[in-house]
Amino acid sequence: MELKTTSFEQHEAVGLIKLDRPDRQNAWTGRMDTEYRWLLNRADNDSDVRVIVLAGSGERFCVGGDSTALQGHVERGGYERGLADEQAHPGYGVSPYFDQPFASHFGLSKPIIAAVHGAAAGIGLSLVAMCDLRFAATGTKFTTAHGKLGLPAEYGLSWLLPRVLGVTRAMDVLLSSRVFLADEALRWGFLNDVVPAEDLLEHVIAYANQLAQTVAPSSLRETRRQVWLDMHRDIGTSVAESMRLLNEMMGSSDYSEGVAALIEKRPPEFG
Repeated sequence: MELKTTSFEQHEAVGLIKLDRPDRQNAWTGRMDTEYRWLLNRADNDSDVRVIVLAGSGERFCVGGDSTALQGHVERGGYERGLADEQAHPGYGVSPYFDQPFASHFGLSKPIIAAVHGAAAGIGLSLVAMCDLRFAATGTKFTTAHGKLGLPAEYGLSWLLPRVLGVTRAMDVLLSSRVFLADEALRWGFLNDVVPAEDLLEHVIAYANQLAQTVAPSSLRETRRQVWLDMHRDIGTSVAESMRLLNEMMGSSDYSEGVAALIEKRPPEFG
């Protein structure tokens, strides 16, 4: 696929996907959606990629839906995603709970980490929220944005934010559509860390490579899926599934290598 609104880079075991419309502050379009899905699918199926990092080019991560597209919705009197070409569906098929845009992040086989700078608004915030881990540059602005446009909470934010922030704080940012800054988001537990803008991408890529080098790919895959699936399951089912996975994964080459590395007191070398 010809990439017009996104880009991809490989940094050792990390696949870096960038939203790449800096002249439009990475405003989201149907074309960007199509390319993003395609790149996610590529990274998720590439054995050389063990962790995915999502970032943005230019001064801001993503300011939300493109204003031209928003005007088009007004003229049509309804929502049209404007997707281009045939769509990839990375993360689909693991659970029907995840077979929706952005929720499909939870069905990926690899962790996805957001590196956010400048601003993440509306659909941009939804994209960040659906990542497994989130890092931001100092001073980054976040907003749900929908309320000031007369819209509902977008892409599952009404499901996810109460679970991450707690109901009271989630209601604050969802009902008011106010701006909240990176430091506040860190205190709430929405972010894993806040770092200077000039260090953000290097910091996140280093963190991602550390995960890739020290944790078995099978463990990364199953652990993140357990977390997201367990949000829909009772404790007994969670325990039963963990025991099933434990028995299954003890027969894997990752487990054999992990045990050998532990006994030999050396770093593991996962295939």
